[in-house]
Amino acid sequence: MPAIEIRPFRRSDRDQLTDLVNAHVEAVLPGVTVSPNAVLGQLEREPGEYVVDPWVSVRHTIVAVHRERIAGAAHLLRYADDERVNPTMRGIGEIRWLLFWPGQNPAKAAEMADVADALTAAAVAHLRGSTRIGADFGLPAPAVYGVSDRWPHVAAALGRAGFVAGDRVEAVLAAAIDDLPHGGPAPVPDVEMRVALGGHATRFSAVLDGRVIGMYEADTDLTQGGTRSRLVGWADGWELWTAPEHRRRGIATWLLGHAADRMRFAGVRRVLDYAVAAPDPPDGTLAFLRDVGFHELTRTTRGWTLQ
Repeated sequence: MPAIEIRPFRRSDRDQLTDLVNAHVEAVLPGVTVSPNAVLGQLEREPGEYVVDPWVSVRHTIVAVHRERIAGAAHLLRYADDERVNPTMRGIGEIRWLLFWPGQNPAKAAEMADVADALTAAAVAHLRGSTRIGADFGLPAPAVYGVSDRWPHVAAALGRAGFVAGDRVEAVLAAAIDDLPHGGPAPVPDVEMRVALGGHATRFSAVLDGRVIGMYEADTDLTQGGTRSRLVGWADGWELWTAPEHRRRGIATWLLGHAADRMRFAGVRRVLDYAVAAPDPPDGTLAFLRDVGFHELTRTTRGWTLQ
């Protein structure tokens, strides 16, 4: 088999690296790609991680060169070991992502497994000395985090290297905006709708007697100011919650309907949302999202750790 070279990332690798990243993104989010600038930007910092990113003390990206092309890449982080950092993350090393081409046939798949094993071994060697080594992926695109079930080749490589998956599995779902309900009168007497800026985006709250009994947040622009043009028309939803004593009364559907009406006004075509699938989902979010028009894109496993 031709030699496998593991070396640091060079800026001249950016186009091939972007192709590799986008192949993995598109397997999860159909029709979505990110630009070389978005990929390079993540190698320097995590734009959306305002709390965690400053804790990173070392960033390192390596590539696997095989048959004269970039066949795989890994982006690695090491967190500082001081009082600024959350105790659960002090001194840990993280494989932020590990990507490689899976191969088109059994012979190529075996060859690429060797590439993946060499790349993973180099990543682990670079992170040796950390308090622990984890892998909880996050690519520079929405909803592409953890190890997706659309990437069985990646899960297999981590397993061969001695990583064990965590027990948290999350479902990533999407809906066409036309499939979602519309807003209307409150399903419960005296419930008011309040719309305001929330913790992440615009929050829709159901308020009864001055108390919030339900909420939903929706971000109608995932383009980051136009820098991610392939995400025009996509929106992100989260923080869906209804007080236990008010569930199954139509509150969540009412909130989602009003949020969807606002998204329609903004020109949104597709909406993402998320739900815990294992272990023991704490509420009925996954079933609810399916009922109102969402479909699963992937299930993603979190918290991989080197044993």
